[in-house]
Amino acid sequence: MLAAVCYGRKDLRIEEVADQPLAANEVRVQVAFGGICGSDMHYFHRGAVGNFDIREPLVLGHEISGWVIEAGSAATHLRAGTKAALDPSRPCLVCARCRNGENNLCTNMFFLGSAGRFPHVQGGFSQHLVLRADQVVPVPDDTDLLKLSVAEPLSVGLHAVNRVGSLFGKRVIVTGSGPIGLLTVLSAVKAGAAEVVATDIEDAALAVAREKMGAARTINVRTDSEGLKAFEADGGYFDVAFEASGSPQALNSLFGVVRRGGVVVQVGMLPPGDTALPVNLLQSREINLLGSFRANKEFRQAVDLIVSGEVDVDPILSGTVALRDAVSAFERAGDRSKVVKLHLAISE
Repeated sequence: MLAAVCYGRKDLRIEEVADQPLAANEVRVQVAFGGICGSDMHYFHRGAVGNFDIREPLVLGHEISGWVIEAGSAATHLRAGTKAALDPSRPCLVCARCRNGENNLCTNMFFLGSAGRFPHVQGGFSQHLVLRADQVVPVPDDTDLLKLSVAEPLSVGLHAVNRVGSLFGKRVIVTGSGPIGLLTVLSAVKAGAAEVVATDIEDAALAVAREKMGAARTINVRTDSEGLKAFEADGGYFDVAFEASGSPQALNSLFGVVRRGGVVVQVGMLPPGDTALPVNLLQSREINLLGSFRANKEFRQAVDLIVSGEVDVDPILSGTVALRDAVSAFERAGDRSKVVKLHLAISE
């Protein structure tokens, strides 16, 4: 079968890889679509994500959907031909974090397309994939598999919102209007936030946030460097801030605009190494700084929202590119003036 394999910085190859054997509790799926994520882009452009360096050839991709082609003897609830959402997380289910219901914090996690462990966990930009049965979430036959592949990034936004608790009636700011930021805006609006403000450095991304995702206001922090200053008056305007850009500067900008006792949630992956923080502000204003990493039960929630049509992910879909043209797709995906999220059509 064919797969998109990254060997390091700017070295992505479409090549044959071997199919894997199937255990009793596993399922072989055919991957239909795979969304190019920010982490995939980092592997392609830098050969690393955060502190995770590519040390062996790595099949990229974790935002995927498809259908079952073969089920192991213990996966009798899944039949060939069933459309499915494909959860990239394979927690161990036995460590203390898993037993506490915090599967996303599993100490022995296998996450698709990640160099976070060695040997690496090969990803979903391959025509076939073997997953544990609980990673395969069956959906109705009429489900749009392209939209369904957005379940994983939507789950990240939902999880970030759930980290805070109730957002009902609260003022929210989201820094960074890439796919994760936009889906966090959407999740905050759905959670009942009274007002959501989005920032970015690209007008095209901000237009999507404002016109399609429910942001009440947007600020281009590149062309309007003083745009956030007005929110610092009277001790800060926002109750909750979500930092989704992965920019240390964006993170630091939030401690002046969040009210005393407010919450800052780090959603985007920051550069490797230490990040300087205004700890005196964090302390004197009793601001709560939270981390948000991937998702947990929110993956199933995201699937349900997409399948039911309760959430519309169409605004972030920027087109599909055949797997054989993945290199050009990765180059195009970096043009944020034209692209929100490109998908690879894996099985075409």
